[in-house]
Formats: sequence, C-alpha cells, structure tokens
Amino acid sequence: MKVSDILRVKGNTLYTVAPDEPLSRAIDIMAEKDIGSLVVIDHGELTGMLTFRELILCIVKNGGAVGNTLVRTAMDDHPLTCTSETELDEVRRMMLDRHARYMPVMDKRMLMGVISFYDVAKTVVDSQNFENKMLKAYIRDWPGGEEDQQTG
Repeated sequence: MKVSDILRVKGNTLYTVAPDEPLSRAIDIMAEKDIGSLVVIDHGELTGMLTFRELILCIVKNGGAVGNTLVRTAMDDHPLTCTSETELDEVRRMMLDRHARYMPVMDKRMLMGVISFYDVAKTVVDSQNFENKMLKAYIRDWPGGEEDQQTG
C-alpha cells in the first residue's frame, strides 16, 4: 500500500496558516476545525508544520501564555515529508522514528495533502480486517470443508 491509497480515501482538504500570523489565530483554527495540525505556507510553499506538540512547547516556554507569538516562532520548520508513492511501511517507520503524528505529502514542491498517524493506523487495520475476511471466506469455501460434509 502507498500513501496515495490513504489520500484517495481521506480526500485532500487542507488547513493552512501563514508563518507571520498570530499563534492565537492558529489555535482558534485548530479548535474550530477540531484538527491537530496546520500546514504553514509562505508564498505558496511549505515552510513548516504546526501541531499540538509545537503549541504546547511554545506555550510552556512562554510561561503559559500565547501573547503576541507568531506561528513562525512555534512551527517545526523542517517537517518530515513523504510522497504519494511512499510505501505505507516506510511511512510508519519514518513517523515512529521521528515521533511524527502528521506528515505533509509532497509532489516535488506541491503539497498534495497531510496524513496523520491515525490515518496510517486506520488504513492498516482496515486492510488487515479485509484480508482476514477474505481468508475466512476462503477457508469456509475450502473443498471438503465442514459445509460440504454436512450436505453430502
């Protein structure tokens, strides 16, 4: 499976913020949309990611206040990225190694979407459930199985 499989199911709705916007505005957007991350875009280019992790670290550093802090101050300016062709196993390894919960999906310099660790986990579970269902159906239809013995 590839990242493109997740994006196809998830869709490509993106929530973005500019690096020079107030952090308080980014927090409002995240709360209103019930999302855990915002893509930071400057002049049409990915410049960072803002997640709850960066928010919490910044607020703690500021003594519990947001104040006049800008998104630029809190964001991760070197976010982990992948492409739509990246294999899911590789994405899982990358996310686990970097403790990343969100990953922008890039096609060269174009942002295609963002996947979360939840998206990856859900895809893996759904795939395993489908495979289990198919295996059970295969076993049930096995020649000479229980059902054939009862009818014969």
